[in-house]
Amino acid sequence: MTDLNIQHDTTAQRFLVRIEGHEAELVYRQGGGQMEIVRTSVPEAIGGRGIAAQLVKTALDFARAEKWQVKPTCSYAADYVRRHPEYADMVD
Repeated sequence: MTDLNIQHDTTAQRFLVRIEGHEAELVYRQGGGQMEIVRTSVPEAIGGRGIAAQLVKTALDFARAEKWQVKPTCSYAADYVRRHPEYADMVD
């Protein structure tokens, strides 16, 4: 998949991307130097393209730049971190 135009809505604490009229998102909560990844959501119509993975990677890279620890409450995000050990040092 090519790079997506993922936007970061800091007010709503989410990363989102619009593709073919559909919106995919990653929702998080931030506080005390920690980002809790609450959920990822990709509509079925645009699923299977690696969109959730790119949302999680974008969120993790942002958290690393902010020097935050990450708590992947979302099962998809937790699985992503397990499959990408380069983020293991950030997991709380």
